[in-house]
Amino acid sequence: MQKEKIFETILVSVHQQTFKLNLFENETTKAFIEKLPLILEMNELGGNEKYFHFSTNLPTHSFNPKMIHSGNVMLWGSNSLVLFYKTFSTSYAYTKMGYIEDTTHLEEALGKGNVVVTFEKAL
Repeated sequence: MQKEKIFETILVSVHQQTFKLNLFENETTKAFIEKLPLILEMNELGGNEKYFHFSTNLPTHSFNPKMIHSGNVMLWGSNSLVLFYKTFSTSYAYTKMGYIEDTTHLEEALGKGNVVVTFEKAL
């Protein structure tokens, strides 16, 4: 389904559940990996995503994917990390970063409202 080359797989943990996040090979993900490990309080937006604004910008290559899939991880603008937990169409532009391999229980784990999410390299 994904055409981009996988660069690295990291772990995303929330509420004692861990998910594998496959990161694409691009400048955005390389800059993101340099920040790991991260423990982020991600905010709820629109009933379909969690986001976090970094204080510094990451490299971008934005485009409109037209369709967002549950488990997509993207950068909005140059500093907003977005983790999507529902599938929907969009008119916004994002930089692709990667996707959660198995989204079973992702929406349930993220819950409603803000949530603390850990991003770390796999052992």
